[in-house]
Amino acid sequence: MRFLGHSTVRVELAGSVVLTDPVLTARIGPLLRVGPLPRPRDWADTDLVLLSHLHGDHLHLPSLRLLAAVGARVVVPRGAGGWLRARGIARVAELAPGETLAHRELLVTGVPAVHSGHRWGPRSQRGPQARAMGHLVEGAGLRLYAAGDTDLFAGMAALPRPDVALLPVWGWGPTLGPGHLDPERAAVAVARLRPRVAVPVHWGTFALAGLVRAPGRHGARMRRLLHDPPHLFAAAVTGAGGSTDVVVTPPGRPVALPGRAAS
Repeated sequence: MRFLGHSTVRVELAGSVVLTDPVLTARIGPLLRVGPLPRPRDWADTDLVLLSHLHGDHLHLPSLRLLAAVGARVVVPRGAGGWLRARGIARVAELAPGETLAHRELLVTGVPAVHSGHRWGPRSQRGPQARAMGHLVEGAGLRLYAAGDTDLFAGMAALPRPDVALLPVWGWGPTLGPGHLDPERAAVAVARLRPRVAVPVHWGTFALAGLVRAPGRHGARMRRLLHDPPHLFAAAVTGAGGSTDVVVTPPGRPVALPGRAAS
């Protein structure tokens, strides 16, 4: 497993290579990547892509076109398949919370998320919309939960216990909008999910152009937010007790999973 930045994680499981919410480029509109750029060898052998929702930092069309060129199958929230095909992504499957999809030796189950499902955010009424979701990925005796973007939700404690949970702990700006987890709320999610291992994602990768180098308190705050959230999350999980191991991994680095999850 390798954390490629933001919500993009490369997962090798049961003979398949899976990418979650892939963003593989140096920028997303006004957002610039501040971590290392994924290399072609990080994604060129991908055969399954899981998209949690339609926002541009999760469903990133330039990155999906790169992956379509290598034959990857793209799983999109139900209702958005036609919109994606019309933009040149031919190999598309749809999935909704409560539904399952088989891919080779993997079983992917859609699970709920509390987040805007609209392409242009919660206040827009125009353009594509499909329900935001997370994914449970099972294979080779392991279960991984990729939360996508979500706030806490009532059914979180009822999900099957994952071996590994990929949990968002921040975003790309100085504040968080609705439907996100901050470090403390992500620690509550750990208490509900009880994963063996938690990997913080959705941090340390993108920022508004110029803000990282801005003088004064605004720039200083942004620089802290590119570093601190996963460590605050790890401290909150430790402070709450429990047996979950938190593996903080900088963008671009392999995730050092302990024990059985590593195999």
